[in-house]
Amino acid sequence: MKQVNVAVAGATGAVGAEMIRTLERRNFPVKNIRLLASERSVGKKLKFRGADVAVEKMTKDSFKGINIALFSAGASRSLEFCPAAAQAGAVVVDNSSAFRMEPDIPLVVPEVNPHAIAQYRKRGIIANPNCSTIQMVVVLKPIHDAAKIRRIVVSSRSRRL
Repeated sequence: MKQVNVAVAGATGAVGAEMIRTLERRNFPVKNIRLLASERSVGKKLKFRGADVAVEKMTKDSFKGINIALFSAGASRSLEFCPAAAQAGAVVVDNSSAFRMEPDIPLVVPEVNPHAIAQYRKRGIIANPNCSTIQMVVVLKPIHDAAKIRRIVVSSRSRRL
């Protein structure tokens, strides 16, 4: 399998750390990894495949030579940097809410609609739903395939502390 250069934007956050672990666990064909975060995390060392990798400040120039950019840095950072990553030639997978409602950006859950990934070429960005929606649609997909679900009503509530 061809090796690729991967950037993880928001690498020092909980989701970014999990993205790094998942790349390792799945033995994803990473040639080089670039760990990106805000200025306050610059120089921090994170482990990838047993090696220390220094965190770099995310800038619009951070994506040169990157094939895949995984974003979990928040919507405002995604709005600012995802287009630059796509313009640099990376396939961008955004985990924030920034692009979820954009009609020309595919909203993808690989277990449910992997064919939609092909639509990313319009803007170079793939969005994914929020965490509770992903879990729900993965479970509902086989039910829909068997019985054609016509409507789902979902309510969620967040607690304010």
